[in-house]
Amino acid sequence: MQLGDPVATLVQVIDLMLCIVYKSARRPETFVYVADPEGLKKLPTALQQGLGALNEVLRFELTAERKLAREDARLVLQNLESIGYHVQFPPAELIPQVDPTR
Repeated sequence: MQLGDPVATLVQVIDLMLCIVYKSARRPETFVYVADPEGLKKLPTALQQGLGALNEVLRFELTAERKLAREDARLVLQNLESIGYHVQFPPAELIPQVDPTR
């Protein structure tokens, strides 16, 4: 951690946070993290529409040291604290390529 790093500073303040993970019914391998169900109301309308129905798949206690499969726990904590949610999109290799000429 570097001095003055906003993520490092925030993580020092937040030792532990409840994290609820929802899976998008419309977008494969896309997940929304919130600290409480009310956090879903903070999603922009266009994002809500694009994701479709969200189904809860997991609840856990998130710390900065926790290993997550595809995300940096510090970034998730920062987003939960600053904007109220975190969206995990699928890795680029799992997103089907669209041919713009068709």
